[in-house]
Amino acid sequence: MTDGHGAPPSDAPAPAAASDSTAAPVPADLRSNVHHHAAATHEKEQASSIGRMTPRPTFLENLATSRDSQFQFDRRDSSELDRYFHGPRNMEKHSKWPIMMRMHGSVMPKMILPLLTVAIWSTAITVFSKKVHSLGINNILLTVLGFVVGLALSFRSSTAYERWADGRKYWAQLIQTSRNLSRTIWINTAEREGEEGRDDVLRKLSAINLILAFAVSLKHKLRFEPDIAYEDLAGLAGHLDTFARDAHDRMVVNPPPKSIWKSAGEYLGVSFAESNPRKYVKRSKKPLGHLPLEILNHLSAYIDSCVANGTMLSTLHQGQAITMMATLNEVLTGTERVLDTPLPTAYSIAIAQISWIYILVLPFQLYDALKWITIPASIVAAYIILGLATIGSEIENPFGHDVNDLPLDTYCRQIAVEMDIMTATPRPDVDDFMSRAENLVLFPLSQLGYPDWQQRSLEDIRGALRTKAVVGPSSAASDTSTMVESLRPKTTTSSV
Repeated sequence: MTDGHGAPPSDAPAPAAASDSTAAPVPADLRSNVHHHAAATHEKEQASSIGRMTPRPTFLENLATSRDSQFQFDRRDSSELDRYFHGPRNMEKHSKWPIMMRMHGSVMPKMILPLLTVAIWSTAITVFSKKVHSLGINNILLTVLGFVVGLALSFRSSTAYERWADGRKYWAQLIQTSRNLSRTIWINTAEREGEEGRDDVLRKLSAINLILAFAVSLKHKLRFEPDIAYEDLAGLAGHLDTFARDAHDRMVVNPPPKSIWKSAGEYLGVSFAESNPRKYVKRSKKPLGHLPLEILNHLSAYIDSCVANGTMLSTLHQGQAITMMATLNEVLTGTERVLDTPLPTAYSIAIAQISWIYILVLPFQLYDALKWITIPASIVAAYIILGLATIGSEIENPFGHDVNDLPLDTYCRQIAVEMDIMTATPRPDVDDFMSRAENLVLFPLSQLGYPDWQQRSLEDIRGALRTKAVVGPSSAASDTSTMVESLRPKTTTSSV
């Protein structure tokens, strides 16, 4: 029995493949997530001239319409406060507020409780010193301890930013490699005649989608999201036999909502309220595999098939494709290195302890000189010191959901848009776009097109090129027409 769209209902078990008894069936609840997309796609295909095709009960049903809903910057069930203080950062928006007054991306929410603690502590020290007995000490410790704290914070900030910058470099390399590999597949891979040519186009599109799936799966892996049924990934890689599909758990994709106390604790930076980012990876009851690596395996198999069927004959393009596959693997390894090699725990603990010792001792050193001003002075000093330490802790992992983390959703959407642009037109025909009359080959020296210059002799063309070099690109064509005529042989009668 079907659900009316050519696919089994969501509560029915997936039929076993006749040709491969060992293939794992697609989980029923995963199929139900994409059936409504498949229905819309099926209706569009019925009304089109392409013809009616029965959709398969796989993730490919979601491919045609998944682009309309994927890569959302804001979570639909989140509040304005959640979207303001949490990422990913929307690079398309711009704030006109002065930088010192901006809260979007600031660590101020996480500074509230520490600053409140410092305020209470400095007030207690000041009041006791004023009413009971002076607790002021020599401020020589300001110089000695301040130097140590400065070195510690400098080390913390530099190592954290280095990891952030390395993460950005690897994603820039991923975008560049995705462009090159997609162009090699779409332009440099031939398409055969007849039905084989149609299959070649569909396979090329599938391979390009796998390149995008690699980027999206890498994003989820770096965020410790081990499933495959995410909205931006299911339609791209759900048809592959992977460990992630076999280990699918709907609780990972749709976790229960957080309580107000837990959300408030995360906003304020309370360590007891923060969840272990690897909790879904640890709780999995089945092997999760390595989805980005498995996608690379499928891409490699596609390249081999192109070599075998003769659509990629050039050894240069074959070598380039294999090299770019290795580059994608290098990006995968590099981002994992950034993620799994944080600052050693001993350094993190020592820097935190040194900073807090300095802040707690500060009121004793300031009281003799500042009296009641000790309270605001201690708060300002704590904001500077703890602020730098908090920033270093936040950007240490650049792949998360915080505002200051890398906008991985934006990078993936950029790759998707560029691939759509690339595949929107077939491979350009050189004879077509070169010989157009709009091709002003000697612009701005001449307003004549390619066909007009094609009728002239090679000596005329070289003479015009020399004139163009002498005149320079800043001169208008009307100013150089007389000079071109003077350099052209007398037998030439047409004008430039």
